Amino acid sequence: MTNNKLFLQTLKGQQTERVPFWFMRQAGRYLPEYMALRKEAGSFLDLCYNPDFATEVTLQPIKRFNMDAAILFSDILVIPHALGQDLAFKVGEGPVLTPVDNLEKLKALSMEKLHQHLNPVYQTVSNLSEKLPNNVALIGFAGAPWTVATYMVNGRGSKDQAETRLMAYQDRETFQKLIDLLVTSTSEYLIKQVEMGVDALQVFDSWSGTLPADEFNQWCVEPMRKIVENIRAVYPDVPIIGFPKGAGHKIQTYIKKTKVNAVSIDTSTSTSWVRDKILPLCPVQGNLDPLLLVSGGAALEKAVYHILDHLKAGSHIFNLGHGIIPQTPPENVKMVSDIILNYKR
Repeated sequence: MTNNKLFLQTLKGQQTERVPFWFMRQAGRYLPEYMALRKEAGSFLDLCYNPDFATEVTLQPIKRFNMDAAILFSDILVIPHALGQDLAFKVGEGPVLTPVDNLEKLKALSMEKLHQHLNPVYQTVSNLSEKLPNNVALIGFAGAPWTVATYMVNGRGSKDQAETRLMAYQDRETFQKLIDLLVTSTSEYLIKQVEMGVDALQVFDSWSGTLPADEFNQWCVEPMRKIVENIRAVYPDVPIIGFPKGAGHKIQTYIKKTKVNAVSIDTSTSTSWVRDKILPLCPVQGNLDPLLLVSGGAALEKAVYHILDHLKAGSHIFNLGHGIIPQTPPENVKMVSDIILNYKR
């Protein structure tokens, strides 16, 4: 880690002259250079598991927009894939997995080849740690156990995660074993990313907002607390960002119990509330609506300045409330980047 990385300074709670920024899914389908490389690679998984391609994809938005951080190009479902679950990304469907919805199927999974399977990802991290500019931080990441489990149990994405929620209610013991397996494998995966050169980590709990309070505490907060504890036992100083999307007011409990260094906030969260309730607890990251980045124009400019002005007194990293949408015009990303790069607190 170097002291000239604004992103890392902000995660430490320091006030920097300029607000650092990066965008979730900043490497991806809205960039023509990404689409060209994706076509060359073949499948999405081939792109993720090819260190040369994944390195180039990660670097593409940095070259265009001068973000303060790059995030490793991969996918949250490489963990179940590494555990032995069948995975494919199908056009028009997204990820499709063989469901793990009972104890017998869960017992078929194994951590035996976890690191061997994920070695291409680790090589990508190593490549990036050498190729990124000195002032740009490298973020490693994984999906949180609850969110990854929703794909593993259902076999694909869903709007309400009903199948997984039912399993958690009806077969709590088996579901707890699945979460425990994901806590252990995710911890090892993230620790290895730090070993290979990432500067910070982000854990995405994209479906945490579907859970009521007690279930949120059991399936989102407690697993994340254990992951943070496991990582800090090996790397006590690496910054960890949690993203419990849709958590609302429960995010305060999440911060206090998990002891993450920072939280990413989604679009539905008021910046006034974040300023008053969250910034006193930890640095925050967020939270522009990705659809505004698609629409552009005066509405986009107004929203960017609103977020910057509301959160400028604290440790704030500018980002989106979720990932960049594929139809986003790159020139809109450039406009936002230019505003932030020229904004003074």
